[in-house]
Amino acid sequence: MAGIAQDELFGLLDIHGEDAVECASLLASPPGDGTRRALASLDSRLGTFPSTSASADGCSETDWIEALLRFAPVVHRHHLSLGIPPEASAVILADVGLNLRINRRVHARFGLDTWAWLTLHMAGNIFRIGRLQFHLVRGDAEASGDAGGSWVLGVHIPEDGGLSPALVDASLSQAREFFDRYFPDKAVSVASCDSWMLDPYLALQLPHSNIASFARRFTVDRCSDAPSDAVYFTFRQRGMENLDRLPRETSLQRVVLERIDDGGVWQLGHGHLALPPARRTQA
Repeated sequence: MAGIAQDELFGLLDIHGEDAVECASLLASPPGDGTRRALASLDSRLGTFPSTSASADGCSETDWIEALLRFAPVVHRHHLSLGIPPEASAVILADVGLNLRINRRVHARFGLDTWAWLTLHMAGNIFRIGRLQFHLVRGDAEASGDAGGSWVLGVHIPEDGGLSPALVDASLSQAREFFDRYFPDKAVSVASCDSWMLDPYLALQLPHSNIASFARRFTVDRCSDAPSDAVYFTFRQRGMENLDRLPRETSLQRVVLERIDDGGVWQLGHGHLALPPARRTQA
């Protein structure tokens, strides 16, 4: 946390209320062994464009929360060193506060069961651009025919807001421009997405929805079973117990639960799309 005040840190990470109190308590004393190991792991990954989360390495959830708090200013400085605007850095680092709040919603306590997801943010290669988040990583070398592996943008869908075609169009276009500008040596032309929203069943059941419109942008290469993903991301409930208690107020809620009622299994669709061409600047 060197060089940044606690209030400034919590503002950067969008941490407030009870979570701010708990986080301040973690930062009130020097980091323990587990937190130091987690910090070393984060430091080793910064700027390396990892596609997978850090391993637990024997560190507790609390160790990882503290490490994320202490390492965030390092990531922020890394972003700025690349010329990335402070607000673009802040908007992705604010996922820390968001996920703390989601944890309270899911578990009714302070914690961060999504700490592993946030270790990707701390590597400095995920950004939120408009409606979507984009994760710059090496592509599948075998699939691309490129021994070195081409660069691709992994697409992630934050929970806030809708997926109107106009918002998605703008996000994809702006992402191409953003990465061309700040990572010019890592040319991207393809985006990929691994999501339950790309399960073909969902578009069949809700063909006129924005989710279906979003999914149709992608060529689905394969699907894999992910029985609980649709429940978690629709209802923010871990596990498949007591599904009969969940609301069925929206068409999406009903589709998710009725498929399970009928013995079906939700899947992840793994798909890709071609990004819009980069706009040429006038001489």
